[in-house]
Parts: sequence; C-alpha cells; structure tokens
Amino acid sequence: MSSLRRRLAAHFATQFFFIWLFVLVTMTALLLLLLQYLVNQDLKKTFPNGALENIVTEAKAEPGQGQIEIPVWWRNQLAESGYFLQIVNEKGKVIYAFGSGPARESYTVTELLGMTETGSFQTFRVTTSLDQSRALRPEPLLFMLGTDDSNSERLKTWFESYAEKGKIRPQAIPELERQLDMSREYVQVIDARGKIIQSIGSADQKESYQPLELIAIRSEPGSYSTDVYTHYDQASGNLWILHAEKKGTGYSDQPIMSDVILVLSVAGGALLVMALALAAWHGVRYSQPLLLFTDWFERMGQGRYDEALTEKERKKVFRRDGSIRMRYRLYKEVIGGFYEMAERLAATEKERSRLEKTREEWMTGISHDLRTPLSTIQGFGHLLESGQYTWTDEELQGMGKMIREKGDYMLALLQDFSLAFQLKNQALSFPVGKLEINEFVRRTVLRYVNDVTLAHVSFAFESSPDAIFIKSDAKWLQRVLDNLIWNGIKHNPPGVAITLKTWRDEREAFIAVEDNGVGFDEETKHNLFERYYRGTATEDGTDGTGLGMNIAKAIVLAHKGKIDVESQVGQGTRIVLRFPLEETPMLPEK
Repeated sequence: MSSLRRRLAAHFATQFFFIWLFVLVTMTALLLLLLQYLVNQDLKKTFPNGALENIVTEAKAEPGQGQIEIPVWWRNQLAESGYFLQIVNEKGKVIYAFGSGPARESYTVTELLGMTETGSFQTFRVTTSLDQSRALRPEPLLFMLGTDDSNSERLKTWFESYAEKGKIRPQAIPELERQLDMSREYVQVIDARGKIIQSIGSADQKESYQPLELIAIRSEPGSYSTDVYTHYDQASGNLWILHAEKKGTGYSDQPIMSDVILVLSVAGGALLVMALALAAWHGVRYSQPLLLFTDWFERMGQGRYDEALTEKERKKVFRRDGSIRMRYRLYKEVIGGFYEMAERLAATEKERSRLEKTREEWMTGISHDLRTPLSTIQGFGHLLESGQYTWTDEELQGMGKMIREKGDYMLALLQDFSLAFQLKNQALSFPVGKLEINEFVRRTVLRYVNDVTLAHVSFAFESSPDAIFIKSDAKWLQRVLDNLIWNGIKHNPPGVAITLKTWRDEREAFIAVEDNGVGFDEETKHNLFERYYRGTATEDGTDGTGLGMNIAKAIVLAHKGKIDVESQVGQGTRIVLRFPLEETPMLPEK
C-alpha cells in the first residue's frame, strides 16, 4: 500500500500545485493591476512630471539601429495633452523628437542649463530628466517634456499693460474682462498673505490661498481643473495668477505593465483551465472506483464473497488480457487486497460451515456414545430396583462389572473432553525433562507386543543407531503414542502391521507411526486433528470419543513439536512427530 500512498500523494500534490500556482499568478496579476491603478492615479496628479519619469523608464532602444522608441500609448497621451518630447545626447544633439516642440536639431550648453533651471525655453514650459543609466545608449541622455507656454507671456503682457502699483487699473478691467470671456479664463491678484484682492473673469468663489496651495497646484497640476500661470511683482509683493483651460483631453489611464499583466492573465487562465481539468479528471478517476468499492462492500456485507465483482464491473476494471485499466490502476493494490480479503472471507465462511457441521456431528456422536452406556446402566438399575427377579452372585458380579465398565467409559469420555479444552486454552502445563526416545519407544512397542488381546496385529520397531534426547514429559508423550497406535488398530482390519521408527537430523528428533492399513481420504486427512471430527472409518460403538487425535496434536504442540500426516486410500498411513533436540535451542511454535 506504500506505492498507493505515494501515487495518491503525487496526484493530489500535482493538483494542489497547479491550484496554488494559479492563485499565485492571479494574486500577482491583481497586485500589478492595483499597482497600475495607483500609478495612473499618481500620474494624473503629477502630469507631466510623473509622466516623464515613466517615459524614461519605458523607452527602448531599437536593436541594431541605434534609435530610441517610445511606447505608442505615451505618444498618444502626449499628442492628446498637447505636449512634445525631445531627447538630447551629451553633445546637445536632438536624437528623438515628437510633437510640436522647438524646431531645433541641437542645443547649446547654456540653453540646456537655462531650461533646466527655469523650466522654460522660448515660449514653451519644459520639464527635464537626465538619464545616466546608459540602458539606451553608452552616454547620458536628457529627456525634455514640454508644452506651449504662451499664456505666461500673455500674463506678463497684461501686467505690463494694465498694472498699477501691483494691481489691475480700474480703467483696464473692462478690456481684460473682454479678453478673458473669449477664452473662458480668469485672472486673480493676491497679496503676500494669500488674500485675493482682485478677481477678473468667471472665477470660483474663493477669498484666499493657503501658503502651500499654489505649490501643490504646481506639483500636482493633474488634480486641478485649470492650468495655472503666475507673474510676481517684486515692487508690490503681489502675485498675478492666470487660470487657463487645460489643453487637450487631459490625462488618460496608460496601460503601464500591460504586457506583464497580459502574460500573467493568460498564464492564470491556462492554469485555471488545467486545474479545473485536473480536478474533473481526479473526480472521475476517484469517484468511479469508490462507487465500485461501495457496491463491493454491500455484497460482502451480505456474505456474497464469491461476487467480488459482477461481470459488468469486471469488464470495466480489467482488460481482456487480465490487466487493470488505466482509470483503475491507481487502486490496483486495493483491488488486489479486496480480492484477497474476499477469498479469505469465503474460505473462512466455508471453514466455519465445515466446523459447524463437524461440531454437530461430534455432538451427535458424543450424545450417542453417552446414551449407549447410560441405557445399559439404566436398564440394569431398573432390573435391580424391580425386585421381581432373584439373581445369583455370579449374575450380580456380571451386572456390576458391566455398570463399572460403562461408567469408566463415560468418565474417560468426559476426561478427554476436559483435556481437549485445557490444551486448546493452554491451561495445562507439562513438567518436561530429558528423555531418550529410542528406549522409550522400544518399551511402548514391547507393551503392545505382549498384549494377548492384540494377537491379530503385528508390531515392529526400527531404532536409530544414535541416542536421541528431547525435552518431554514421558506420561504425555506416552498418551500421544497410545492414541496414534490405537487409532491404527481401531480403523484397520485384522492383520494390519504397525511400525514405529526413530531417527534424527542436526536439529530435530523424529518418531514415525506407520501402518499398511486402509488409509483414508483427503477430507479425513484434512480434519484428522479437529476436536469435533470423527473419521469416516469410525464405527458406531463405545470405544471412540473423536478427541484422541486432537489431544495428540495439542500435546505435541505443547512440546514445541510438529505432527505431519501422509495417507492415501488403500496404501496405509504414516504419522511423523518432530521435536527439537535437547542439545539445540527450542524452536518457536509457528
């Protein structure tokens, strides 16, 4: 399942990577849009000063031609606003010109210094910026952004014609009003404290200017509805102000960083499409197997373990060659695990049914085994209780012997049942000691050879040439051998030959009990050591409890040993016991 975890992690990590990359690109694009908005708002206020700085930054050198290219949106903005742009190299030569500026091919040193100091040249108002980054050329460049400044000359002419002690002469006011009404302009005269002492034209209702207000108008001209021109009279300390209508259509938002924003927007859209496609693909990829597993669980909950997949579902999951289709390959370990679990559950259910059947058979057998001796004891009891008969001493002794034998059998049956239960729950301990199995098995065989009641059975013993020692309790090992030998006697016809053998290897000691009898089938072989199973060859009688072989196996396992069975119908049976040698460490039970 580790590979499944890695694949799931990789799939979801890929999806989350695209989603977060989309979020990152989108946030960057939004940030740039916000930045573009703020820059445009600032340019509206500071135009043309702020515009010039951006033009310097965004100007590009034409590759291989040595020329300078200004973005088209700035050229459109300058044309709409009535501005011109010129770029001068360090020799004073104009290398770029746009708009209706001074018709000059070059400037002198004093002209450039003068326009930088005064902000004007001839009849133009000029803003300059020196670019020493050498990004465009290997020399410093002076950018000149200007506009027609004839209004300043008009205001100066009016002052010279209409001024008297720093104010407008009353006789000149009608003429000035006439000229201002034609151009929808107005003139104000303020004193040193900023108070408006005269206002000619359609001026707003304003009484004074704050000390820094005129400076703000000059630094942020885009924030005001008119262009402002001033003339200062040193003699009176008064300031003449001309408010003129703005030229052109005004500043319009520029697509600053538009290329970057466009690229980010396209990339963000592509990432969004990829993320959505990946999410949809993952939804189909993961939902179909989950629906399949849901139906699978439902069938398993109903105990239909052999229907892990229906025929229709199997065609969806597997190709004709048996390989898993691509959409389900992610869950190949899960599907394999489901099949394995279904097989195990089916096998468990089959085993449970088999054990239930054998338990019922055993209960039937044990009930029958107890009923027969109990019926005998009950019958003798009724005869003795009735008093209708006179019994001789010999008859009474026969009845007593029969009752005792039947009671002994039932007691042995109950003891075997209790012993099997204790062994199963590991509630019985064995005081093991060092035991030499060659001599032990020889004495066991000899005891059966000398039993005259077993004259119809032949016994043999094949001993190992070396002494073999194990750790065992002789009493319980004797119980194991007796169970195996008696099992061979009871379930085989007269004349059967039973042979016991001992040998060893480097780590284990072996005891084999073999017979040349009828053998048994695979079902009996498979269930031979079950607690509730009585072999198919068992005859109805009182000499079997169905627990002997189960007890034998439990005793062997308690000695850290193993028991193996080999048998075929008509070819006899071979049961081999294996124990750890006393000289070697005890092997753990598997």
